[in-house]
Amino acid sequence: MGLTGKVAIVTGSGQGLGLAYAKALAAAGAQVVVNDVDAAAAERAVAAITEAGGTAVAVVAPVGPTSTADLLVSTAVEEFGRLDVLVANAGVLRDRVLWKMADADFDDVIGTHLRGTFTTVRAAAIRLREQGEGGRIVVIGSPAGQHGNFGQTSYAAAKAGVVAMARTWSLELARAQVTVNVVVPTAITAMTATIPVYKEVAEAYERGEALPRVVRREHALGGPEDVAPLIVWLASDGSAGVTGQAIGVGGDKLSLYSYSEELAVTYREGGWSAEAIAEAWPSTFAPAGQPSGITLPPLDADAVAP
Repeated sequence: MGLTGKVAIVTGSGQGLGLAYAKALAAAGAQVVVNDVDAAAAERAVAAITEAGGTAVAVVAPVGPTSTADLLVSTAVEEFGRLDVLVANAGVLRDRVLWKMADADFDDVIGTHLRGTFTTVRAAAIRLREQGEGGRIVVIGSPAGQHGNFGQTSYAAAKAGVVAMARTWSLELARAQVTVNVVVPTAITAMTATIPVYKEVAEAYERGEALPRVVRREHALGGPEDVAPLIVWLASDGSAGVTGQAIGVGGDKLSLYSYSEELAVTYREGGWSAEAIAEAWPSTFAPAGQPSGITLPPLDADAVAP
């Protein structure tokens, strides 16, 4: 799993999951370009990496514009001589139910998550193809993008789009030996702590207490450090044969998401009328219907206690 000699960019890595990814890549030997919109957070991340014996530089800029993507790649090349790994992690949340969501809220989320992933991956792909030595691209999804989630129109749409783009890029970049995969992380972060049901869990985690089995397994929640090893593996030579996959990780759980596929099929000679569809639906399609939303077991007081 060693990454000595590799150069990685991690967007949105001043704190939270992105910081955990950057630290883990550096600990495995990679030289890291840290990125964040918060200059102080980016500098703290670089300091933490260097104090631990790693190597990192910071780029303070918002992900989304092409200029930022180009700056990230040029910084990697100018500082470290090459690029091997991109982790497109940067994102924002503007949660609102549909009828209360403003255009600006929608655009902010799509601009960072979807456009930001597109521009950074495009810039990285150009450089990796020019180098001609393969490479690793990891983009970050979410359970909301797989299932939908109340109040997250823009976020769920962006994360579903990230998966679709990654599967397309895995085809387009295969000849260049560049793998493209999606990590779907779940972890206790500052964002998770704002969810009422996880308030006590997050507080226990901050106190350094062991998390109960139901939290780490059924809810797939641990710390950011539980997600980072998957990033390191996907960045390594050991994952060369893995591309176009959406892989979930969190707590004690590791999972592989399926591609969208037809769940039920039937045929009618001459095509379908509305009445024929209504007749076929209850017996052929209703049993295969899928619920929307993320379904998790309840967390009561006894379950939260270690």
